[in-house]
Amino acid sequence: MSAPSHHGPDGRFLNPWPVAKGDDEIRRQFWRVARTFLLARRPPNPRPSQLPTARPEVAHPTVDGGEVRITWIGHASTLIQLPGLNVLTDPVWSTRCSPFRALGPRRFVPPPLALDELPPIQAVLLSHDHYDHLDRPTIEALHARFGDGLTWLTPLRYAEWLGALGITRVVELDWWEGALLPGGRFRAVAVPARHWSRRKPLGTNQRLWCGWAVVPVEGEVDAALPERADVAPAGVAPDPPRRRPRIWFAGDSGYCPAFAEIGRRLGPFDASLVPIGAYEPRWFMEPSHMNPEEAVRAYRDGGGRGAFVSIHWGTFRLTLEDPLEPPVRVRAAWDEAGLPAPDLHVPRHGETLQVG
Repeated sequence: MSAPSHHGPDGRFLNPWPVAKGDDEIRRQFWRVARTFLLARRPPNPRPSQLPTARPEVAHPTVDGGEVRITWIGHASTLIQLPGLNVLTDPVWSTRCSPFRALGPRRFVPPPLALDELPPIQAVLLSHDHYDHLDRPTIEALHARFGDGLTWLTPLRYAEWLGALGITRVVELDWWEGALLPGGRFRAVAVPARHWSRRKPLGTNQRLWCGWAVVPVEGEVDAALPERADVAPAGVAPDPPRRRPRIWFAGDSGYCPAFAEIGRRLGPFDASLVPIGAYEPRWFMEPSHMNPEEAVRAYRDGGGRGAFVSIHWGTFRLTLEDPLEPPVRVRAAWDEAGLPAPDLHVPRHGETLQVG
C-alpha cells in the first residue's frame, strides 16, 4: 500500500498540492527573509484602546442542550463549548510566543481569561509545533490542573514531545483520521492544511500539521466502537438531518484546494474558525498564511454557511502588515462576496460567540 501523498520519501511531511510546489524553497531563502524583516518599516503597535477586550461569557461546567459557545482567547487559542464537552484549540497563555521568556513577540493585550478561570477542559486540539501555537508553559499548566482527565489530540509525531512533560493521554492522527472525543458524542478529525513545522531538536517538517473538524457522532454510540476510526472516504452520502453542531478550526494554513474537500466530507459547518492575519510580505507568507481575502474564499470553499469566526490576528506581531488591518480587509472581502452580514464575526479578545 502506497504512502499518503503528504508523506515524503525521506520520512518528512509535505504539502502535496501543485499550488504548494516551491513552498519549501521560499522558506529556505534565509538572507532574503532576514533583509526583508530587518529593513522593513513597520506600522506602530496598536494602542490598548484600539484592541478593546470583552468579558468572556463562559458556561460552567459547560453548555446545555444544542447550544455552542466559542470564546476567543487570542491568536489561535479558543475555548469551544459543546454540550457536555469543553475543548481548547492551540492554547497559548504566555506573554510571549517564543522559546525565550524575555525575547520574541509579546502580547498586545493579556489573556482575557486566566487559566484558573477555565471550566473543566476535556480535550485540547493542537495544530502544529510553532511557538505561537504550541506553548510549553501553558501546556504544563493545563496538565498540572487537569492531569489525565485531559486528552491531547495532535497530528503525527507529537507524543514524544508531550511525553517529556509527563503527558501520556495523547492521540496522534494523520490527515482524515478521526477519534472520539471524551463523552462519545463528538469526533475530532485531523484535516489537511498548507503549512509546515520546525522546532528543535527536530528539523523542518519532521512533525505533521493540520486543522481540525469537530463533528457529531450520529445516533447512539456503540460501546464496542473503537476509540479511533478513519473518516469515511469522499463520495459517501451526507449524514441525515442533525441537531448537533459541526465546527471547523483551520489552524495555520495558506490557501489550498483541501478546503473544498473538507467541506464536502465533513461540512456544512455551524462555525468556521479561520485565520485572517500574519500575511505580509506576501512573497514569503503566502505558502503559510492566508490573507483576509483568501480566508473568505476558504470559508466559501468549506461550504459558505454558518459563522465565520476571525482568529490569528491582533494578538502577537509576527509579520509586517498593520496589526489592525486584517479586520478591515476581511469585512471588505465579505461584503464583496455578498455573504450575509450576521455570519461574519470579528470578535474582541475574550468575546464569546453563541451559536444555536
